[in-house]
Amino acid sequence: MSTGVRIGRFTTANNVFVAPMAGVTDRPFRALCRRFGAGHAVSEMAASNPKLWGTEKTQRRLNHDGEASPRAVQIAGADPVMLAEAARYNVDRGAEIIDINMGCPAKKVCNVAAGSALLRDEALVARILESVVAAVDVPVTLKTRTGWSREQRNAIRVARIAEQSGIALLTLHGRTRADLYEGEAEYDTIAAVKAEVGIPVVANGDIDSPAKAARVLAHTKADAVMVGRAAQGRPWIFREIAHHLATGGQLPPPTIGEVRDALVEHLHSHYAFYGELTGLRTARKHIGWYVRDLPGGETFRARMNTLESTQAQVEATVEFLDSLGPAHARLPDAGAPSQQHIPPLAA
Repeated sequence: MSTGVRIGRFTTANNVFVAPMAGVTDRPFRALCRRFGAGHAVSEMAASNPKLWGTEKTQRRLNHDGEASPRAVQIAGADPVMLAEAARYNVDRGAEIIDINMGCPAKKVCNVAAGSALLRDEALVARILESVVAAVDVPVTLKTRTGWSREQRNAIRVARIAEQSGIALLTLHGRTRADLYEGEAEYDTIAAVKAEVGIPVVANGDIDSPAKAARVLAHTKADAVMVGRAAQGRPWIFREIAHHLATGGQLPPPTIGEVRDALVEHLHSHYAFYGELTGLRTARKHIGWYVRDLPGGETFRARMNTLESTQAQVEATVEFLDSLGPAHARLPDAGAPSQQHIPPLAA
């Protein structure tokens, strides 16, 4: 059954969340994922350094105009005082939930001892969580990994620290920092964490189909799943998963007309958010994700990357999707993983 999850005074629309992804989950993308059934969405990671708050990039990441409640902002850093200040700054600007990033494996984040690098210092983890929770009167959540390396998995200890510090919800990616995004996520650690703490736990990592989501929830007993890379170019995955969890059934792929309309809507909101020039460039990756598994998608993507106006980009995208068949025809479902290729979870 797909039910909402309690985060402080809020209850999410369901238990299928979209993961915060730098350069991806901006406000237009979050809105689209919500429209296609995501029960909760967290912003891109925002720096805790006050020197960066005034930059155009950070201001965009903190822009929640018209966004559905609850508005969740993810912050990253390694200094408890600075992170507390960042939390207050964001709450003053409309954030209703603060999410702390201790999961990002990127070198530029870990090299400044932030993100998943913090997992090597559990005392600092405690100071950060306690500082941020005390600084704001909104729920604070935590996103992290199973440990620094496979030999140093400390997710259970970190989860206990989080619960004791007043964290309202914990999201756990089933990889260590050393794993980056390679190999397969493991869910035994998530199951062990869920068994140890009383706060809601969200399972993250390689959730790429309704069947996989159901199996991960059954295996881990987690309260929700979080979908990341599988939602790129496929935002309808949220309604597919939510429907499967609620009914056990499978929704058919969207129609070509529905995908066309959703992508055009996405592009227009993207351009309005970023402006003509930046919007043109940054929209290319989104269009590429939508078409990557479609017949002729690679050829179209190469052509699309040469277009120099947003109008030409939209027109070319509509022309390509219309060439796939009538609007009522179902989208070729090449992007969805074949169920028989999903490896079984450990017992």
